[in-house]
Amino acid sequence: MLPADTSYYLQLGSKSVLSMSRLKCALRTFDLRVLLILLIGVPILLFAIYVHGQKVTYFLRPIWEKPPKPFKVLPHYYHENVSMANLCKLHGWRVRETPRRVFDAVLFSNELDILDIRWHELSPYVSEFVLLESNSTFTGIRKDLHFRENRQRFGFAESRLTYGTIGGRFVKGENPFVEESYQRVALDQLIKIAGIADDDLLIMSDVDEIPSGHTVNLLRWCDDVPEVLHLQLRNYLYSFEFLLDDRSWRASVHRYRAGRTRYAHFRQTDDLLADSGWHCSFCFRRIDDFVFKMKAYSHVDRIRFGYFLNPRRIQHVICEGADLFDMLPEEYTFQEIIAKLGPIPSTFSAVHLPAYLLEHNERYRYLLPGNCVRESG
Repeated sequence: MLPADTSYYLQLGSKSVLSMSRLKCALRTFDLRVLLILLIGVPILLFAIYVHGQKVTYFLRPIWEKPPKPFKVLPHYYHENVSMANLCKLHGWRVRETPRRVFDAVLFSNELDILDIRWHELSPYVSEFVLLESNSTFTGIRKDLHFRENRQRFGFAESRLTYGTIGGRFVKGENPFVEESYQRVALDQLIKIAGIADDDLLIMSDVDEIPSGHTVNLLRWCDDVPEVLHLQLRNYLYSFEFLLDDRSWRASVHRYRAGRTRYAHFRQTDDLLADSGWHCSFCFRRIDDFVFKMKAYSHVDRIRFGYFLNPRRIQHVICEGADLFDMLPEEYTFQEIIAKLGPIPSTFSAVHLPAYLLEHNERYRYLLPGNCVRESG
């Protein structure tokens, strides 16, 4: 018969052996690959979602968001050798005895070159230029009054200019669209100060949404044009080398009605006049201007990583025709998304661009095909 303490150790040893047997059984049934997935795969998946989650959301957009109602696209007829009476007739409109007055109203940030091209394109047809400038971006960043500092550059328009400034509200953490709306309401008041009257034409568009001069001339000479008409613009990115599509539509022309017409930058009608000008987005001379706009405009949330603002990266993206924010196309069908994946192909056509741009090609060469390198300062 064994001593009591020996029996105790034998029982303890038996339990240890049993525990080891159970552990071996568990290890036999446990797949090492599962452990690797948990330790390596899951962190990689989480990191991928963090980096590319926005892309996944945009790619799946056709599942959770329906496309807007299609526009009623109006054919647009133009040739420099066709009379205005015939052009109005082709559009189903009557020609007027005298043209309407035209008011071109914009909010201004820092797009001096594009404003120069815009105003020279429209100058023969505009009765009054209206420009409002704030010392605040939509995101609440304090900025200089760039137009006021460079006003002498636009002396050709001085006699027809109504210029105003507005102080920013600088509310921290506020949605940028609130500040944008605040400034657009102020511009609405400035338009009234400029002396607009019923049946005058009012152009509502951002500085870089440029109606062609012949489009504005057509609308001021023709009767029966729609009271509100959106303009279909050729959509360029960085310069007139990268033609994205022809789906820019936010620019609009209104036959002014006191008490009814309000300055806005959203869809206001179903009527869209085809091929009516150019939208040149992020068309800046200097890399610093790209950085400024990326931080200043209403979609600042698209800067998901600090390296997006790296000057060398921005220069590379410009020359590639890629996306500054590394985003997928904002489309409503998988077919359209897939068709637009990757960089924008270069176009080497410089036909039907703003005349002032071509006449002063040395000054604005960076906006023409084949000149993607920007100034570093």
